[in-house]
Amino acid sequence: MGNHKSEYLRGLVASVLTLIFVLGAAAIGPGLTGGSASGDYTPGTYTAEAKGFGGPVEVSLTVGDGGGITNVAIKGDAETPDVGGAAIPTLKNAILQAQSADIDGVSGATLTSEAVKKATADALAQAGGSSAGTAAAGPKAEGDDLFIPGTYTGTAKGFGGDVSVTMTVSNTEITDLQIDGSNETENIGSFAVTMLKDRIMESQSPNVDAITGATVSSNAILRALDDAFTQAGADLSRFPVVSDTFTGLKDYRELDCDIVIIGAGGAGMTAAINATQEGKNVILLEKMPYAGGNTTKATGGMNAAETHYQAEQGIEDSVQTFIDDTMAGGHNINDKDLVTVMAQNSAAGIDWLDSIGAPLPKISYSGGASVDRIHAPADGSGVGAYLVTAFLKKIDELGINVMYDTKATSLITTEGTVVGVQAEGKDAYYTIHAKAVILATGGFGNNQEMIVHYRDDLNGTVSTSAPGVTGDGITMAEAVGAGLVDIDQIQLHPTVEQGTSMLITESVRGDGAILVNQEGKRFINELLTRDAVSAGELEQTGSYAYIIFDQHLRDNLKAIEKYVSTGITVQGDTIEELAEQIDIDPATLAETLSTWNQYVADQKDPDFGRETGMKNDLSTAPYYAIKIAPGIHHTMGGVHINTKAQVIDVNNKPIPGLFAAGEVCGGVHGGNRLGGNAVADIVVFGRIASDSAVKYCDK
Repeated sequence: MGNHKSEYLRGLVASVLTLIFVLGAAAIGPGLTGGSASGDYTPGTYTAEAKGFGGPVEVSLTVGDGGGITNVAIKGDAETPDVGGAAIPTLKNAILQAQSADIDGVSGATLTSEAVKKATADALAQAGGSSAGTAAAGPKAEGDDLFIPGTYTGTAKGFGGDVSVTMTVSNTEITDLQIDGSNETENIGSFAVTMLKDRIMESQSPNVDAITGATVSSNAILRALDDAFTQAGADLSRFPVVSDTFTGLKDYRELDCDIVIIGAGGAGMTAAINATQEGKNVILLEKMPYAGGNTTKATGGMNAAETHYQAEQGIEDSVQTFIDDTMAGGHNINDKDLVTVMAQNSAAGIDWLDSIGAPLPKISYSGGASVDRIHAPADGSGVGAYLVTAFLKKIDELGINVMYDTKATSLITTEGTVVGVQAEGKDAYYTIHAKAVILATGGFGNNQEMIVHYRDDLNGTVSTSAPGVTGDGITMAEAVGAGLVDIDQIQLHPTVEQGTSMLITESVRGDGAILVNQEGKRFINELLTRDAVSAGELEQTGSYAYIIFDQHLRDNLKAIEKYVSTGITVQGDTIEELAEQIDIDPATLAETLSTWNQYVADQKDPDFGRETGMKNDLSTAPYYAIKIAPGIHHTMGGVHINTKAQVIDVNNKPIPGLFAAGEVCGGVHGGNRLGGNAVADIVVFGRIASDSAVKYCDK
């Protein structure tokens, strides 16, 4: 409690100092806070660019008839989405408020900030007038028109395709707002759609913050909104700049529950649902403004053996084969007891998903498996977003208390027993007293510093991990004496589109796609384990490859539509036409495909010994290619747990009151995780951690 009060006091002092600064700045006047008192610009639109972190940053300023900046459009497609990209809306709002280039940069995004400021200054120089610009216009006087009444639609390029915003306005307010972000990543971009709509309607302003972790989708929505506002004749500088950053004094609050679960990813939501079904009072903490974590990124399915779906489809499998495949895939450094428990409980996990409305009936191959074992949604859509949607629906139905934007900062212990969690939300510090705590915070795939600490050879490698996956749970567990297992085992996924960090699901290869190098030739069995295929790609020209598939495969795998709408696929009406578009010799690629199709007909691959994913050849035009290379996908190492999901300390003893599940744990996957085992892990051990915590509470 004492440590938490110290944190609270530090926060209190910081808040007071912030308040003093703001009041002082207001008293001194706008000249020292980025604003300006005089100077007019020439009406028109002016564009300039400057070099940012990843490439050129373009700033377009619109100057209204009154000589003030009425609109700012900033384009920085090459900037890091969650750093420079996230800073762009803040910088835009700052320019509108200051009416000049004299603004503060965004901490952590220095190069992007400087590029925006320089481009803004250059654009204003084109506009003439004094270098300081014009003082920010205040709100329109009561009775003044803000809009030309009507309905207006703006569009902008998002993460997965075009985003559109349709806005209906009277002369003084937004009366309706419809955002179409159907091409954005489900349960990331789709959360941005809902949350931004609420923010915009409530504030009646386009100058709102982007949604943390969904910056590309957010920025697209805000650009489209600016477009609609401009069409409606609105002066953007007349609308308030609205930030969701809390600048007041934070409260200190204490809460009580049976079980507090840290992390609302797949494992955390599974545990929360299961514990609530067992009658326990649960609090689920999530530091991001939305649920899902890395589970949202999962695209393939869930491995499970001896399921009713396999039996119904005539697929012979066994728990022992599942164990053997997983151990071999993990180079036999896995904890076999954990692997055995996962395999033995996998069919029951499928049944449990059935019971909560999340069936996974479509079965196919995945790399490293001996038989068809990976279970997916019926339409072949990505399993992660599908499960997150189902979990959230069940959480709402059960009335589980999910605290978003609330980061757990430490575990509370009494004489070696974990008895709660200290956390910080936007407007309060929390001490949450609980009978049991479950860690479900995920791995550390998006913490470059932590990755380099354990694997300096991976410095700078693209990661597919969600923004919130930064190893917090591992750090908190270590602080109370938890042991770590396989912490240096970090998996590369072989099929990651490097420009977007988008993972190309293993189901594409499992359903029949092949990999070719820049010379147009296959170079490996495409369904070997992920580490083997990744290593094979890194040996090719340029350390990349192309995944090749046809229309038949596209028609039977819904996940591909996301790749097409995102613009990362290349299409050709013939294989030769496709080859020309990706600068491969057409005759060579055509020969490679013809040879592969014969291997499928013969059900034998004499070149590389592939035996799976050969149900259909690639003979249905048009043909498609995606350029891919390895990317960080999963951190196999983490907190040491036993088969009851109890966290084990450095002396190999359970830490009372502390349980864990999912990617935060080590031992299950060994030196390499098989595709489909992550979902099996979160469902099986999410339920086991929950069951163990429930029993612990009942002692």
